[in-house]
Amino acid sequence: MSLNKRPIVLASGSPRRKQLLEEAGFTITVSPVNADETYPENLAINEVAEFICSKKTAEARQYLTEDNIIITADSIVVLGQKIFGKPSDRNDAIRILAHLSGKKHTVYTGVQITDKHKTISFTGSSNVYFREFTYEEIEWYIDRFKPYDKAGSYAVQEWVGLCKISAIEGSYANIMGLPADLVYEGLKHFEGALLF
Repeated sequence: MSLNKRPIVLASGSPRRKQLLEEAGFTITVSPVNADETYPENLAINEVAEFICSKKTAEARQYLTEDNIIITADSIVVLGQKIFGKPSDRNDAIRILAHLSGKKHTVYTGVQITDKHKTISFTGSSNVYFREFTYEEIEWYIDRFKPYDKAGSYAVQEWVGLCKISAIEGSYANIMGLPADLVYEGLKHFEGALLF
């Protein structure tokens, strides 16, 4: 049985976000959007993911009906004051992982939930502690898993998560790409969205 009575559209091509929503008990359809992911330079780092997410919501409004709910999301990886999005190519992916090696970084995922009448926004955050990578390990991981569609050049559910993360503070699902606990609570604000 699905938790949602109203149709939910995930405006993202991320298979991880789809997986998380389905495992959380929701029946969804997927309708990806392409949005400009630039942001103002003076924007606070913890607001960037939500800002980009709002651009995705603007593009996804084309899918709105009287009954449905749209979910958009965007994730970034932050070390200090430096933001790491998706790598542009193999060399960029290697550079990003080398930079994150042996350090703590933060994953921010902005989310917007929208229907015809209202929108709510929020951001999940999780701290990730990386062990040291050798250059050979980085090359092996990039060449085997090709994480070119992933912020920070890695996926927590793959080899990096198994072998190179020593600790996590916050939501594991948020690091995968969607703070499922916050999304569940957010959907409660949409009357009739849940069965209970």
